[in-house]
Amino acid sequence: MDPSLARRVLVASTEITSAALEDPENVLRLVVDAAAELADADLGLAMITTADDGTLTVEASSGEPIGATLSPRSAAAKAARTGVPIMADDVTNDPRTAPYVPHALRSYGPFAVAPFGTKDRKIGALAVYRRRDKPPFTQETVDVLTAFAAQAGLAVVLAEGFTARQRVAVYEERERIARDLHDVIIQRLYGAGVQLSLLERRLGKKLDNTDRTRINEAVDLVDETIAEVRATVRKLRNTDPADSTDLLDSINAEVRTAGELLGFSPRLHVAGDLANVPRKLADDSRAALREALSNVVRHSGATNVQIDVRRDEKHLLLRVADNGCGIPSGVTQRGLRHLAERAKSASGDFRVVSSPNGTTLTWSVPV
Repeated sequence: MDPSLARRVLVASTEITSAALEDPENVLRLVVDAAAELADADLGLAMITTADDGTLTVEASSGEPIGATLSPRSAAAKAARTGVPIMADDVTNDPRTAPYVPHALRSYGPFAVAPFGTKDRKIGALAVYRRRDKPPFTQETVDVLTAFAAQAGLAVVLAEGFTARQRVAVYEERERIARDLHDVIIQRLYGAGVQLSLLERRLGKKLDNTDRTRINEAVDLVDETIAEVRATVRKLRNTDPADSTDLLDSINAEVRTAGELLGFSPRLHVAGDLANVPRKLADDSRAALREALSNVVRHSGATNVQIDVRRDEKHLLLRVADNGCGIPSGVTQRGLRHLAERAKSASGDFRVVSSPNGTTLTWSVPV
């Protein structure tokens, strides 16, 4: 590689690594801008693998906004899968690329794509395009793109890790606040309300109407405060900002959050209608899923997670299975005990089967 090009790649990679830790939300845009500049291209695209079959989705572009999904048989998907770059003099005529060119990209000719990511974390592909009247990319340019894509991929992985750590910190803090509100504040408020009610009973006829009214108003105020705190707890524990009462929406939100923290998407299978699950059972089910996924994220080291939710005429069942290392012996199981208590209070069942080959959590309650 020409020394001047090597320096440009190094400078661009360094800038992106720094930006990835400062502004991870915009790092892909910085990557495609730098790729287009290094390759003297008219358009750069960051394509992210979004499905198990290798389908790619355009997540960022250096020029005009491009919204496209590329087939797992496309050249970009092949480069992402195999780790081997591909170039074509004309993307719309080359038999390797022509059948899979989205309509939005048919005005371009010269094309090159390189695998984007690291050996352990294949993100997708980084592609560059030139207009039809421009010369094709040279092998040296493809080498530059490939080197840059590898280094930028490492920066993106670092950014993902940084973002995940931040999300875990926020996630844990929200859980801690919600738990304190639920386990401490609500219990104290409830105790205060009970004490006031007992006081009113014991004093009985010794109280005049004014004092009795004041005590009753205080009890009512305590009850209203408990209801408000419980609503706050639900919002803190619900990752969906809209605080949706639809259980399926909540499940999808929990799965998305877990996927961001794990670095891969858990597989979700839903059977039956979840739209009319009673609110209490929906809250309990959401808590069970969150606790199960929290254990997977924090302790399992899993590379595969399967989530099954089934609703029939009599029961609501939630099962979370992973291929991780099992539940470590030194880890507190307070959350699991809490879920067992929730299931028991609803006349349901809660089971955990854990081994060095993985963990399966099953939570079932009658509807």
